[in-house]
Amino acid sequence: MLIERPPQIFRSLFPDAHFRIRGEERCVYLTFDDGPIPEATPWVLDMLDSYGIKATFFMVGDNVRKYPDVYQEVVNRGHTVGNHTMHHLQGLKVKTPYYLDDIKEADSYIHSRLFRPPHGFLTPKQARLIREQYTIIMYDLITRDYSRHLTADQVFDNVRRYTRDGSIIVFHDSIKSMPRLREALPRSIEWLMEQGYQFKTFDTHPSTTDTK
Repeated sequence: MLIERPPQIFRSLFPDAHFRIRGEERCVYLTFDDGPIPEATPWVLDMLDSYGIKATFFMVGDNVRKYPDVYQEVVNRGHTVGNHTMHHLQGLKVKTPYYLDDIKEADSYIHSRLFRPPHGFLTPKQARLIREQYTIIMYDLITRDYSRHLTADQVFDNVRRYTRDGSIIVFHDSIKSMPRLREALPRSIEWLMEQGYQFKTFDTHPSTTDTK
């Protein structure tokens, strides 16, 4: 649970970041990290289209640089994009000026005021500086679709167990996630729909957070 749902003590370190959107009854925010790549992102887009759903994609700038057509397809299909650094850097492992420069470089390709730190790892100081230009979108549920130690059933079970009103849910449009994503994503979407959840994106910046 410490991975799938970030604990309160972690959330309290970043009071201006958004982990869950308060007051959003029967709504969730579906997000995808680490793309865009041709091996995964087009499949995700087709799957979302088949259900009439929009999502938010937090993109690695270097992937956008390498696959601009895939990036443009995400935009053309009406999804929201966010910055996930240029080189998928963990803020705890690099000096703050270098980290900020990497985010700025990614911005030259992604052009978004939304930011999500890779792995959720950054310092409170980095978060304060980033917050001057970006809205920081964290997560209420990590599906762990990337883990080779989990099955698609277990990824789906994470969605069923931890989703709640206003949850920001993280999947990945990555090569590592695809063996589980192909089954877990449609099952998750169908279950969420059966539970009466609506799907929202961060087209406008949320103004409140809930760190519970």
